[in-house]
Amino acid sequence: MDLTDIRTVKNIMAGFGLRFRKEFGQNFLTDASVLCGIADAAAEENDAVLEIGPGIGTLTRELAARYGEVIAVEIDRALIPVLEYTLHDFPNVRVVNKDILKTDLAALLSPYFEKGRVSVAANLPYYITTPILMELLESGLPFHSITAMMQTEVAERLTAPAGDGAYGAITVAVNYYGTAKRLFTVPPTSFLPPPSVTSAVVQITLHEKKPFVPKDETIFRKTVRAAFAQRRKTLPNALSSGFPTLGKERCADLVAAAGHRTDIRGERLSVGEFVALSDLVAEALRETEDAK
Repeated sequence: MDLTDIRTVKNIMAGFGLRFRKEFGQNFLTDASVLCGIADAAAEENDAVLEIGPGIGTLTRELAARYGEVIAVEIDRALIPVLEYTLHDFPNVRVVNKDILKTDLAALLSPYFEKGRVSVAANLPYYITTPILMELLESGLPFHSITAMMQTEVAERLTAPAGDGAYGAITVAVNYYGTAKRLFTVPPTSFLPPPSVTSAVVQITLHEKKPFVPKDETIFRKTVRAAFAQRRKTLPNALSSGFPTLGKERCADLVAAAGHRTDIRGERLSVGEFVALSDLVAEALRETEDAK
């Protein structure tokens, strides 16, 4: 069964009485070289792979042919019969009809983590790429890597270096949990139907042990969000908006204590520098609370 053949895909969709659903970001890959590129990079031979959004099973078949087990989570109930048809010759695939953002990933994947490594492969809907990535990263589960298709604009943000215009809160968040690398670009012609934008495949290899660990992860996240909430503001002014109890002068003192000029902007700080700054912010907040 060749699911990269456009006529085959159209015949399957028609045979099951289905249409491509924009609300689920359904653009199915029909480029064999791209599929093989994602599948080859996604994991190692005996790994289990969590696939998000299998669609009609095009990438799923490639993953199942390479790896031990595939857990494919599909939100569209109408595609489940299609997946049963296209994946019937792969007993190592488990299809789950759920919304990935409403799924208890720990419960779903614990049997696979007990046996070995688990990686993620996904052709992510553009409108929900960031929430899904953050759900995976913040789950606390020991994924080895996440290999995902996304809009090039998002890929640029995930892989931007500190100081770059594309560098932002999502960049810091992703690099706190792992290392992001852009693998290759994918043109609209690789999909059916073709999207209106160019795509890219990014792989995030998660840290086995984080190189920088904040004293208070909640304050770390809030510090990063505040720094980028109003990008044109200097870091002390941005922090004072995020932590109004500290005030501008105290925030300026904290930025200086972290070793930065007080006119610096958040996009200049690395993950390690944000962790160090957030530790100072957490301490200042405790002192303010104790003084009440």
